[in-house]
Amino acid sequence: MTPLRTALLQSSGVPGDVPANLALLDEAAGRAAAAGAGLLITSELFLTGYAIGEDLARLAEPADGPGAEAVAATAVRHGLAIAHGYPERAGETLHNAVALTGADGARLAHYRKTHLFGDFERTWFTPGHEPVVQAEVDGLTVGLMICYDVEFPENVRAHALAGTDLLAVPTAQMHPFEFVAESVIPVRAFENQMYVAYVNRTGPEGPFDFVGRSSLAGPDGTARARAGRGPELVVGDVDPELLAASRAANPYLRDRRPGLYTALT
Repeated sequence: MTPLRTALLQSSGVPGDVPANLALLDEAAGRAAAAGAGLLITSELFLTGYAIGEDLARLAEPADGPGAEAVAATAVRHGLAIAHGYPERAGETLHNAVALTGADGARLAHYRKTHLFGDFERTWFTPGHEPVVQAEVDGLTVGLMICYDVEFPENVRAHALAGTDLLAVPTAQMHPFEFVAESVIPVRAFENQMYVAYVNRTGPEGPFDFVGRSSLAGPDGTARARAGRGPELVVGDVDPELLAASRAANPYLRDRRPGLYTALT
């Protein structure tokens, strides 16, 4: 298998302006495709913005809404899969969601954030209840998660046990929690023997200051690609051969003793 080149769009876009953010996504998809990427991942709530208050409810769309249709058209136009964050409207309920769209425009997977962070998110969103959502992209199993979810080791271990090769994590990680982006994410990748693509927002937005530092962390616990603090498109390879060799050398999953862990549930 050939590596899956993965592009991380570190950007807060234009909060409150969906057409502008779709245009930014299309431009980034063109650059990612030109760099050979087969998958592009955005930050959390990229289509609308994060700290936009009541506009979250106004701009939220169903999973098959016009935003999803526009993303699908972008994926087809540039020939790559796209994972994008957005606020989902399901009847009267709002979810913090991420959708994975194939290079052919097909909807591959859809995930609702299961662990909401802080009063802001709990005010606007209802948590999802499906912890492991996956789809295949170019022969690799891609799992979906959002921001705070990845800080729960049980969550990521569930993906490891389900065979996730690359965990895509749109995020809105703010000061003073830089250590999550810089330290926790590579550890999550190593202890679960997978790649983790952690894609952050940047700069001030409402009461928050997003710190960037997006990364593609490898199963060896290193950042195979790393962004700075400003808007940036970074590209790295998810290498199935490196992944297989690393899993053979680091037998965490084989050496587990699940019978000892019943207290966790």
